[in-house]
Amino acid sequence: MRNDDEICMCFHVSQRKVQAWLQREEPTVASQLSNCLDAGTGCGWCRPFLEQLYRQWKAGEPIELTVDLESYCSGRDRHLEKGSGSEA
Repeated sequence: MRNDDEICMCFHVSQRKVQAWLQREEPTVASQLSNCLDAGTGCGWCRPFLEQLYRQWKAGEPIELTVDLESYCSGRDRHLEKGSGSEA
């Protein structure tokens, strides 16, 4: 994914916003990412990806998702179709 691609599509939170928030706020647990413009509090699709970014940040690794945007979006569509979440 590119930095300006949305990780949380419900609340339009980009990878860049999450990266900056992690570096600025230094959260102690991944769930605190919900304080970043409500990321992860809508349909829930992005939570595992937010947790991955948190783990990368905590380990001092580059904070980025390697999944391509098309696959990410189609995965979210399937998530919503299964009734696993609803758009905020």
